[in-house]
Amino acid sequence: MSGAVLYIKDVFKISSVQEEVLVGALNVFSLIGSLAAGKTSDWIGRRYTIILAAATFFAGALLMGLAPSFPFLMAGRVVAGIGVGYALMVAPVYTAELSPAMTRGFLSSFPEVFINFGILLGYIFNYALSSLPPHINWRLMLGIAAVPAVAIALGVLTMPESPRWLVMKGKLDEAKRVLRKTSQSEEEANLRLQEITKASSVVTTSPNSSPGSSNANLHGRGVWKELLMPSKPLRRILLAAVGINFFMQASGNDAVVYYTPEVFRAAGIRSRKGLVGVTVIMGIAKTSFVLVSALFLDQFGRRPLLLLGSIGMVISLSGLGLGSKFLEHVTQKPIWAIALCVIAVCADVSFFSIGLGPITWVYSSEIFPTRLRAQGTSLAVSVNRLVSGVVSMTFLSISRKISFGGMFFVLAGIMVLATIFFYFFLPETKGKSLEEIGALFEDKDDQNNSRVREISDRQFFKSICI
Repeated sequence: MSGAVLYIKDVFKISSVQEEVLVGALNVFSLIGSLAAGKTSDWIGRRYTIILAAATFFAGALLMGLAPSFPFLMAGRVVAGIGVGYALMVAPVYTAELSPAMTRGFLSSFPEVFINFGILLGYIFNYALSSLPPHINWRLMLGIAAVPAVAIALGVLTMPESPRWLVMKGKLDEAKRVLRKTSQSEEEANLRLQEITKASSVVTTSPNSSPGSSNANLHGRGVWKELLMPSKPLRRILLAAVGINFFMQASGNDAVVYYTPEVFRAAGIRSRKGLVGVTVIMGIAKTSFVLVSALFLDQFGRRPLLLLGSIGMVISLSGLGLGSKFLEHVTQKPIWAIALCVIAVCADVSFFSIGLGPITWVYSSEIFPTRLRAQGTSLAVSVNRLVSGVVSMTFLSISRKISFGGMFFVLAGIMVLATIFFYFFLPETKGKSLEEIGALFEDKDDQNNSRVREISDRQFFKSICI
């Protein structure tokens, strides 16, 4: 959309407010998908929820690519947004529930890895298609998204269902078959099955028992009541999950991705192809660093990388604010100041990709207990989508009031608060099974967790300095 909107504005003669609504609508309406995804994935399973998301992507992409008017374009954006909400909730949950503890961080960061790869592909296609006539290029930029939607749906059909969802439904034999495929030995598969069944409160008398009455309350009943009237440990889990999702979007990363061409136009880059070209550079930086984070997430842990990323974003956004403020007050735009803004934007999205980007999805999908995971993650992702929509739909308007430089200073301040929140409220989950993580939020472990947290952070930052 960041490249396509440059041409949509000319074709449909839309105002800056309509531009904000068009861009932000995807995030606002993804709130519907993320709220519905928890119940849907508990009902039909994680796999078929991903297929449902892909079908929604497909419909949204076609609507946008073929839109004869702005209202039709908005309708396509809304449909695509609902699909985004479904996918952002269910993909990390599915991956976390399927993954062994020692590689869960790496595998659960894949949604963010491929979100970034998709953004980079979008930038590259925008650049490649920008030379076509304006009444065609933006349609191809948006409509081509229907192709990967088909690939997702076909690919997921060949994949196994989440073993934890199968246990919730009492399908223990199927769950064991999946665990055998994702474990290194029969003993590990049996141990994982025991942990899952114990955590899910499934009572069985033999490996071949069929679901009984004791499983009746595992089908999503009473989940929202428990989430809305939580116990003290669950309150801590909710605070951590909602907090990290809030700060992920309050950081302004989505708005920076969407409005980079606008930011650099204000900085002095006038050529449309040049504006799209700069976004390609940003996409390469964003994608490269999310791969680095994914590779080291299970080695260094969640907290150290999250703190490194958030501190880096504070510095980058401050630098971007200084560069933008300087350019606002000069008529001749010096190359060094434009270069500073380009480097600062690339640094900002890179630090986001090291920390908040992948770790938000990993953390959200692993800290809830099994019976609450789908709908608890759904609640956290709904906050993510709501904040993303608000930021995307107000970024330009606020920036015009306080300038881009002022906006970036505000975002830097938000990231200072985020860093403090992460340090005090997010315990380390590296190497623990999903069933063990709940203990991190119990009172008895607070003192030990604090000591482990300080040692882990100190060792990580010492290794960075060395």
